[in-house]
Amino acid sequence: MSHHLRLGVAILALCSGPALAQETSITIGMQLEPPMLDPTGGAAAAIDEVVYSNVFEGLTRFASDGSIIPGLAESWEISEDGATYTFTLREGVTFHDGEAMTAEDVVFSFDRARAEDTTNAQTALFENIVSVEATDDTTVTITLDGPDGAFLFDMAWGDAVIVDPASAETNATNPVGTGAFRFENWAQGDSVTLVRNDEYWGEPAALTNVTFRFISDPNAAFAALMAGDVDAFPVFPAPETLAQFDGDPRFNVIVGSTEGETILAMNNSAAPLDNPLVRQAISHAINRQDIIDGAMFGYGTPIGTHFAPHNPDYVDLTANSEFNPDRARELLAEAGVEDLTLRMMLPPPSYARRGGEIIASQLRDVGIETEITNLEWAQWLEQVFRGYDFDLTIVSHTEPADINIYARPEYYFQYDSAEFQALMEELAVTADPAERTRINQAAQQMIADEYVNGYLFQLAKTGVANANIVGLWENSPTQANDLTAVSWTQ
Repeated sequence: MSHHLRLGVAILALCSGPALAQETSITIGMQLEPPMLDPTGGAAAAIDEVVYSNVFEGLTRFASDGSIIPGLAESWEISEDGATYTFTLREGVTFHDGEAMTAEDVVFSFDRARAEDTTNAQTALFENIVSVEATDDTTVTITLDGPDGAFLFDMAWGDAVIVDPASAETNATNPVGTGAFRFENWAQGDSVTLVRNDEYWGEPAALTNVTFRFISDPNAAFAALMAGDVDAFPVFPAPETLAQFDGDPRFNVIVGSTEGETILAMNNSAAPLDNPLVRQAISHAINRQDIIDGAMFGYGTPIGTHFAPHNPDYVDLTANSEFNPDRARELLAEAGVEDLTLRMMLPPPSYARRGGEIIASQLRDVGIETEITNLEWAQWLEQVFRGYDFDLTIVSHTEPADINIYARPEYYFQYDSAEFQALMEELAVTADPAERTRINQAAQQMIADEYVNGYLFQLAKTGVANANIVGLWENSPTQANDLTAVSWTQ
């Protein structure tokens, strides 16, 4: 009898090892590997997907519902004229290398972000800052060139995180932040590992170990989840297999919304796309639902302008560019365009590759041929985003509330409208919510009426996770896999 009992204890001991390990470790699947790990030095969404909130923190941050909540600043006061923000920082915050985080680090981070030689991909977030001053270790006064209704929102972006002067130059490969997890290792081509920061100023993370595994192939992503090699894939790259997970009690399928406006972007400065009639023709040639069904297996919300449908200020303008091939042919004739061939450059995501084939076929139906070139992300950034060497491309813009990109004539689709730029300038100095709504809606209407781009759909966030995991974000108010409140239930 006692022999059996001892054996039972031994078996229990054997079982408890892996089970306990799983309760505090998690492996998260991602389709794209970040090119580096410094959110203040690059535009790739994959950077924030690893480090936002986990490793790096800003003065404010996005909550899972998209609201703005305190981050490293525990509170703030705004002056009567709306141009001065005084932030009170949390006390006792240290960077992962042991350095104290003080107001001087905020001054350093923001002065660096807006310097002439900045590597920051979102310099527009800092353009209206006149000065950043540390009045004592926990007080920072930021003076703007005028009131800015979006300032606290802007400070929540990954591009506005606070970095330590001692480690700022090496954050690309060895990120040092203040977050609930510390960077441990990057096995390039495979994974990034984080470990719990036991010196964290806030609520400690339940997880002790986090591994982000990079699996670009949708079939391999499916297999990794099924085998339990990956515990969750928050942005799952194979929507065609979601039904299999849906019927399996071991998994939860998490369908939410993202900030990703997926567009057929057009080069507005190059003939023939500098002619609004041609852009309008292309917009009417597109059948959005066919693209959502064929490229996204039905996941996605049709959009008619560059704005997220879940945003309270959204206006449904899909009727403005409804699928109408006859109208598209009339517009091409009116523009005097015949035998048109356009170059379509497609980045790697399946929405772009699959969507591109469908759009090519829809354009062919109205008399427009396309030459498709498939590009890797690095080539796309070089040739399309920086080089303007394209006619059409498909990309999902995942930055939050980013209609202001249309006010930048040098932005890759090169739309240049003084009227639109004036609207954005007005929005920037307006804090009244009703007035901001009016301006946002006028902006949505303007770019829809000028057919700047072909507006396709809002990217759905289709994730798959082990059913015992709680706390993963359902929606993506910013590009992040925030694991600070994630745990296992068993």
